[in-house]
Amino acid sequence: MRRVRDLAKPAIVGKQGELFPIWRHHPFFTDTPAATLQAEREHRHHAVVEQVIADSKAGALAHLPSGKFHANAAWLTLWAMAYNLLRAAGTLTSAFHAKATTATLRAHLIQVPGRIARSARRITLHLPYNWPWREAWTRLFDTVHRPPEPA
Repeated sequence: MRRVRDLAKPAIVGKQGELFPIWRHHPFFTDTPAATLQAEREHRHHAVVEQVIADSKAGALAHLPSGKFHANAAWLTLWAMAYNLLRAAGTLTSAFHAKATTATLRAHLIQVPGRIARSARRITLHLPYNWPWREAWTRLFDTVHRPPEPA
């Protein structure tokens, strides 16, 4: 059992402080001889891996298994590249997008509700003015398309 102070609840509400501290308890069962902190760290790592697998099954890994080895290998390779590129894009965008699921990243950064216009041999992307992810998408675009540093 691990006891952690609940930081989501404020210690002071109004002018009155808390009567007693609020703790969250995290029970876990294990048969390993590891110490409590190490066992909990391993348990949390497994939870992260499970979230990645669940997130992946909602995407390209939903096509597996197809019954053909080369098709499975192709889907797995495409999934790994897309997953890593989306994670990198989310990290470059904002702290919220760095932790977001693949579906959220697709909805906020990939499926852009923009309009492409051409004028004087230049292509311009017009984003909606009140689009909530405009600043994040612009930050990602500017970061990726930044001119190279002078040598």
